[in-house]
Amino acid sequence: MTVLDSRPDLPFDSGRGSRAAAPAADSAVLITPGGVTMPTVEDLGAGRGPEWLDQWLAANAADVVAWFRHIHAHPELSRQEFATTELVAGLLKSFGLQPQLLPNGNGLICDVGEGERCIALRADIDALPMTEATGLPYAATTPGAAHACGHDAHTTILLATGIILASAPALPGRVRLIFQPAEEVMPGGSLDVIAAGGLAGVERIFGLHCDPRLEVGRVGTRVGAITSATDLLELRLTSPGGHTSRPHLTADLVHALGTVITGLPALLSRRIDPRSGTVLVWGAVHAGEAPNAVPQDGLLRGTLRTGDHDVWADLEPLVAGLVQSLLAPTGVGFELQHRRGVPPVINERESTQVLRTAIEAALGEDALAGTKQSSGGEDFGWYLEHIPGSFMRLGVWSGDGPMHDIHQPTFQLDERALFTGIRVMTHTALAALA
Repeated sequence: MTVLDSRPDLPFDSGRGSRAAAPAADSAVLITPGGVTMPTVEDLGAGRGPEWLDQWLAANAADVVAWFRHIHAHPELSRQEFATTELVAGLLKSFGLQPQLLPNGNGLICDVGEGERCIALRADIDALPMTEATGLPYAATTPGAAHACGHDAHTTILLATGIILASAPALPGRVRLIFQPAEEVMPGGSLDVIAAGGLAGVERIFGLHCDPRLEVGRVGTRVGAITSATDLLELRLTSPGGHTSRPHLTADLVHALGTVITGLPALLSRRIDPRSGTVLVWGAVHAGEAPNAVPQDGLLRGTLRTGDHDVWADLEPLVAGLVQSLLAPTGVGFELQHRRGVPPVINERESTQVLRTAIEAALGEDALAGTKQSSGGEDFGWYLEHIPGSFMRLGVWSGDGPMHDIHQPTFQLDERALFTGIRVMTHTALAALA
């Protein structure tokens, strides 16, 4: 078994199951001359089968944790995931698989098994632009990057799942592993996968995301929308400027900004069905320096989200018209950029039933949980514009202590979730091809 650690300075032989002699173990070293030095992590689904899955996880649990910690310690930002891609590709090749890199060299796809039927499992591999504050011994070593959204776990889970499926006695079809880059930027790396033919011949696609609101050992599913469409708005205003004592001789840019800041969300709430879950929130506003000068330019940025696919299709012209009507009386010039982001993830009913069957087989009936629709965006939705599929929430909270939310520098997960995720993804492939 190939193993990795959080010390890139230790010599590593990419041949299957080998590493050059490592120094004696200390608190930072995960690999010792005797093998992997790793805490014991409980496998909550142990004994539920199939037998080859139980045997593989029992024999290789420490390696799975080592992979996860290595990826966690070496995060790469969106569209820069070259080392992560190389790591995953090397491990897959060491087990006889033939991964195919995406055209830009970051991200890959890899088929396991044979046959005409094919289903896909997807993981995202990029990190967030923030500095980790967990204090973990395997915390991020890359300045300004951190796996604060659980993509390191998603990658590890799919990597192990693919290797396990490759070692299965037989599969009733093919499983396409999609290690996708750039989920954290819009419109998302899923479009790169689709453009490269990653969905060719695929019947259904499945994915998961860490959920710190669910206890480890539970998995949330939902029919219909599980995330929201997300667009970016950027509004630039211009004015001749002037003295604040004579606002009637110019165009009051700051007042115009305030008009849009309060007026646009209010008008949208009267023009869109409130059941759609549409919400506009401003995140940045910049204008001026001096308290007695009307500025000549200003900038407003925000996110516009909706859980309704039909509403999403109509938002761009509606927003443009409302901004025009709000600013017309003010006399300011403006330029509006409405950047379409990602569609909502809408789980198809039959695919969601496949997930529920897989979760129950992998972890038991008590593992099944519902989940609410999130206002967050997820570019998995682009896949579902082409083929049916379903997306699930993987519980990662230990059940004790605070829930460390995603997209926060303190986010961390219970490593037992790695094994529940592997079991669920493996059973999902089997159930989808059954």
